[in-house]
Amino acid sequence: METSVIDQARATEFASGSTYLNTSTCGLLPRRAAEAVRKLADESAVGVRGGVGSFASVDAARAGFARLAGVTPARVAVGGSVAAHVGLVAASLPPGAEVLAPEGEFSSVVSPFAVRGDLRMRYVPLTGLAEAVRPGTALVAFSAVQSSDGRIADLDAVREAAAAHGARTMLDASQSAGWLPLDAGAFDHTVTGGYKFLLCPRGTSFLTVTEEAQSALPTLYASWVAAEDRWNSTYGPVEKLAAEARRFDEPVAFLAYHAAEQSLELLAEVGIEAAHAHATGLAARFREGLESIGHPVVPGASAVVAVPGLGGREPDLAEAGVMVSARAGNLRAAFHLYNTVADVDRALDVLSG
Repeated sequence: METSVIDQARATEFASGSTYLNTSTCGLLPRRAAEAVRKLADESAVGVRGGVGSFASVDAARAGFARLAGVTPARVAVGGSVAAHVGLVAASLPPGAEVLAPEGEFSSVVSPFAVRGDLRMRYVPLTGLAEAVRPGTALVAFSAVQSSDGRIADLDAVREAAAAHGARTMLDASQSAGWLPLDAGAFDHTVTGGYKFLLCPRGTSFLTVTEEAQSALPTLYASWVAAEDRWNSTYGPVEKLAAEARRFDEPVAFLAYHAAEQSLELLAEVGIEAAHAHATGLAARFREGLESIGHPVVPGASAVVAVPGLGGREPDLAEAGVMVSARAGNLRAAFHLYNTVADVDRALDVLSG
């Protein structure tokens, strides 16, 4: 029997000790990524390199994410958290600007706007987000896939509505990039935490900016790493920031980015289309099984499955070696490269037992 690219990746890169269905919280590190961290840590411990990491790995991770997101590396900035990237976008808005977001949106997507205190925040149901864009809406901030229940936003409808009313868009792809195809260039900004479906460590985050939107963003994190010529900008004020989105780079954690380079390379080898088919196929099997044992689920075709009112079963599942999460009262399970039909059936067995 021919081995699929998913099977090959699972066999060579992952060795989970549990039924791991918790990628929406944190993805598993591929072996090659973990090895990259160990190698850099060992080198740093004995002083065989001039620093504690390489910008070559940072830029390779940037390029890897750009390829996955359908943009050029020139449009990608790197950093350590989604909230910091969102903070840049929030700082670009004038006082009184209206920010439209879904009700129950993940905190990091909306809090940097809300805490300013001088912006008008408006929240509407996710299903009515596109219809709620109106003249005077400055920005629509939303996730491609909702963290609490896995619902997928109508990306085309929101983008088209925003364009019709002259509003900018900021898409959070943290729960989608890595299994759902992403066209980052279709949005003014995208923000993506790398430690979920991108299989990177915590401390990796990617911001994409269109050329038009770049002119409006402030360079709050200006430092020598964001300079056009990094190594000749280490003393005194930076004379020239990078002409591309790298001007918004934060100083990064090199251990995380050495691993991210490897994780994103693995995803490129597998292909997002294959990852999407695999993950959503398992999720569909899980939804069908849940319905058959009397647990109605949030409908949809997401790789993230939510069961309303069942969040209290998370400890029982963990004790049985099935790792899921509880969010907003929901039991949440997420499927990715390393999961199999056996994982689905094991979770269903525990829930039905």
